[in-house]
Amino acid sequence: MKLQAGDRFPEVRVSDSSGAVRDLSKPVGDHDWMMVVVYRGRHCPMCTRYLNQLAPLVAQLSEIGVDVAAVSGDSAEQLQRHREKLDEMTFPLFHGLSTDQMKELGLYISDPRSPEETDHPFAEPGLFVINEHGNLHVVDLSNNPFVRPELQTLVRGLRWIRDPNNDYPIRGMHPY
Repeated sequence: MKLQAGDRFPEVRVSDSSGAVRDLSKPVGDHDWMMVVVYRGRHCPMCTRYLNQLAPLVAQLSEIGVDVAAVSGDSAEQLQRHREKLDEMTFPLFHGLSTDQMKELGLYISDPRSPEETDHPFAEPGLFVINEHGNLHVVDLSNNPFVRPELQTLVRGLRWIRDPNNDYPIRGMHPY
């Protein structure tokens, strides 16, 4: 089962590296939209590169009211070790996304190829943009690390969507 455009984004409670718990369905601060980036985990060099590419764009997203957070199924220790590979993060990283939560979000889930890769099933990449009503405005799911939204294009698109003069609706809601 996959979340569809326009669906209510479920409550997703995960922990940061200090152990603080946050519901990723809700933006914080002055933001009224939320972008949740699901990444495979510390073992994925493409995820590291994607998170590093996202970091300098977070200020632009914040300007248009979009909060950003990233999450994986990694443990607290794996997240801490991953931070060593990451540039300065301008958004919070969370760990502990359970397989039940992955399924609820409609993410593709993979098993590790070896114990050296990781020690748990992990989510393949997903990106969710949740509007001020708590509904999915943008959904992107991939079954492998090679296909993800190009971040500059995504930021420009969200800026356009958020412009009230454009009155841009949620796309992809035609019934099956």
